[in-house]
Formats: sequence, C-alpha cells, structure tokens
Amino acid sequence: MKPFLLVLSAPSGGGKTTIAKALLAAREDLGYSVSATTRAPRPGERDGADYHFLARQEFERRLAAGEFLESTEYGGHRYGTLAAEVDRVLGSGRHVVLDIEVQGARAIRERCQNVVSVFIIPPSAQALVDRLGGRNTERPKDLVRRLRRAVEELDDAGQYDYLVVNTDRTQAVAEVAAIIDAESRRPGRLPELPDSLRALARQIAAQADLLERT
Repeated sequence: MKPFLLVLSAPSGGGKTTIAKALLAAREDLGYSVSATTRAPRPGERDGADYHFLARQEFERRLAAGEFLESTEYGGHRYGTLAAEVDRVLGSGRHVVLDIEVQGARAIRERCQNVVSVFIIPPSAQALVDRLGGRNTERPKDLVRRLRRAVEELDDAGQYDYLVVNTDRTQAVAEVAAIIDAESRRPGRLPELPDSLRALARQIAAQADLLERT
C-alpha cells in the first residue's frame, strides 16, 4: 500500500490536534509529522513530540535552506512542516498525519502529491468559544483574534477533500478513521493490485475451463 499525507485542519480550538492524537494512539498505519514553531511550549508540551520548538533565527535559517514543505505565521509565531519529518514517516510505510492550519494545508496540496485533506468543523460558534476559553491560556484580545481568524479559515473548508463536524470527539475520530480506510483502498494506492487481479482472473478462467470439461 502506498502511504499518503493526511492533512487535518480546523480553526484554532476545532479539535484537530485531539483527533490526530486519538488516531495515532489507535492505529499502527499512521505516523505523526512533528511541526516546527517559534512559539514557546505550553504546559505539558514536549520538544520533539508536540513540536520542534525553534528560536526564530534557527527557523529562518532552516526556511532559507529549503528544509520546509510549507511555513506560515500565526499569532506572531512561525510554524512549518519539515520535509525530513514527512520523509521519515513515509519511509516507514505509514501515512503521514499533518496537523496544520489552512495556509499550510494549501501549500501542501499545491506542492505534494498523494494528499488527503480533512477540515474539522466546530458544531457551533459557542462550542468554539467554549473550547478556546477552556484552555485558560487566552487573553480576551487573543480570543477575539482567533475567532476572527476562524471566520477566514472557514472560507477554505470547501477546498478540502472531506469535512467532518466535531460535535462528538469519538464520532469525529471514527469518521476520519473511515476516510483513511477508504482512501487506503483506492486502486492507485495498491501497487500489488494488478498482479493480484491477474492471478485471480487466471484462477477464475481455470475454474471455467474445468467446468466446461465436465
């Protein structure tokens, strides 16, 4: 099976990171591409696991060296997807989970082949406000900024391959898992399929010949 890039996007607070973590914990056919960022770690976040936390100068150096597949600025901080991270996961034969915002997702779709994109939609405006407020890390002006950005990001939702409404986390995870399973069965991602079909056709023809002789 030919692995693909699974792009998950959502407005901040939409739940894409929670869904990504649940899928990664439940499936062995997925690997996570750890993004790089210039922002400081939040409580509980680990360098190299949640993000590669880079000084801005180091981020810019790697960007100039062409090490990023995509990069963007969000909330005054830089974010990007390292090509080495994607190659690492693809090299292991697993699908690559990319938890990125809409600008980065647009760049990935334009630059990379074999991409499956999923936009996670909050069930309501109030649900999004509640989720962002529940972080206890948002100042009022930052919350407003994220909500304004969410309005802009929703304009891109129609460009994605799939839309999943995150009313219930368990159901949303199941829906994304079903998308992965369906996309994994596309003929173009099964290089062994032509040989398997030819072998099956020969077996069926042999059975037909046998029946004709009896």
